[in-house]
Amino acid sequence: MHIHNVFFWLKDGLEPEQINSFEKGLMSLCYESNVDTGHYGKPADTDRSVVDNSFSFGLILIFPDIAAHDRYQNESHVHAKFIEEHSQKWEKVTVYDLKA
Repeated sequence: MHIHNVFFWLKDGLEPEQINSFEKGLMSLCYESNVDTGHYGKPADTDRSVVDNSFSFGLILIFPDIAAHDRYQNESHVHAKFIEEHSQKWEKVTVYDLKA
């Protein structure tokens, strides 16, 4: 299993419809054919010193293996479309991948 955790910091001043479009884009990634399970959301209301809630949205995609993840990264039209349509909306993105 391969777990792909992506955190986005959106640019200030985006219009509500731009944020809604971004969120729909995240949803499309959750249903990409290589993905077993996908979830996305905004930071939780957890207030602890070890929690970083500074991001705008988080995305977790679970793949059956690294090969499925690599197909998603390199061949997926859904992934490419998401980047093309939404990359100008974020100022920072950070990825944490886990081998489970």
